[in-house]
Amino acid sequence: MQQYRSGYWFFVAKACFIGLAILVLFGGCQKEEGEMGGPPQEPEVAFVTVRPQSVELTTELPGRTSAFLVAEIRPQVNGIIQKRAFTEGSMVNEGELLYQIDPAPFQAVLDSAKASLLKAETVVPSIRLRVERYQELVEDNAVSRQDLDDALATLQQARAEIEFWKAEVEKARINLEYTRVVAPITGRIGISNVTVGALVTAYQAMPLATIQQLDPIYVDVTQSSAELLRMKRNLQSGLLSADGRNGREVEIRLEEGTLYPHKGMLQFRDVTVDATTGSFTLRIVVPNPDHLLLPGMFVRAVVQEGIAGDAILVPQQGVSRNPKGEAVAQVIGGDGKVEQRILTLDRAIGDQWLVAAGLSAGDRVIVEGLLNVRPGTTVRAVCLDGPAAGPEDPGAGAASPEAK
Repeated sequence: MQQYRSGYWFFVAKACFIGLAILVLFGGCQKEEGEMGGPPQEPEVAFVTVRPQSVELTTELPGRTSAFLVAEIRPQVNGIIQKRAFTEGSMVNEGELLYQIDPAPFQAVLDSAKASLLKAETVVPSIRLRVERYQELVEDNAVSRQDLDDALATLQQARAEIEFWKAEVEKARINLEYTRVVAPITGRIGISNVTVGALVTAYQAMPLATIQQLDPIYVDVTQSSAELLRMKRNLQSGLLSADGRNGREVEIRLEEGTLYPHKGMLQFRDVTVDATTGSFTLRIVVPNPDHLLLPGMFVRAVVQEGIAGDAILVPQQGVSRNPKGEAVAQVIGGDGKVEQRILTLDRAIGDQWLVAAGLSAGDRVIVEGLLNVRPGTTVRAVCLDGPAAGPEDPGAGAASPEAK
């Protein structure tokens, strides 16, 4: 029994000793933390200084390609196709034979017309001699005046007959030439809709084939009339200046987003606005030596609007949205405190926003560390392009009062 009590008191003493050691250790840690504590440090942020710059403003417009020239091949005479002289999908030159229609019936008509012309020409000399004799005899009253008038009328009729058969010969010759269906333009020919032995008729609705000139090629894009009015207003007010050297050059982006290697040239703007869409058409002529662009392809045209001489650009990471959906930026003031600015954005240019209103030259826009600051917070500012600038150096990158 005595041994049990002595063990119990030993366990109690050990527990008390351990508890005392924990209290001493905890108190020492708190004292050390208290000695290390101090005023909170100012958050560090990175900023960029707003500087006006000259920027080329462009608009990316959707459009489709169309052939520069299109010729639908149709026969001009009736007949049977004897020969097809081209390969489908190949290049053909202007004047090259495409189809041969059976020329035999047209050759026969031409020969007949030539024979009739020759017959009419052989009659004229005898009639002319008769008229000359009648003219001599009528003076001696050997023949009547009526006989002379009849001979003159017969001569005129014979001459008219010659002119008629000359026209028939020319018509037969033209129809014979039409049996050779040739290419009216140089370009790439498509599928043939007829085969050898097919009967074709003059000016039929279905074309025999279609030729398209693909170099150069047209790109037709649409632009809203509101954008055109805005661009003209900015040009008149001086916010934009026209670039006479490159203003008509247009870059083309293919459907998958790659840049087409050749620049196009803006040819004209349509003079009529579509009442249903409120847009009009811009036609661009684009070189296409490799025939990479085919009619009907979807492309995007980068059309130049003008040059903004004093554009304000800020990185997109420095712009956020408030609960109202307004674009806002955090700006470091001259006293090193954060100010919030509401911005009016024009458009995105690469990874930057073009700011129409809300910022001035010299403003320091925070682009890193935005989660650690609020309006009115004093910060330690680090310029991304230079040394640090804190409250003790407010002039480094700060906007002047005039700029604000």
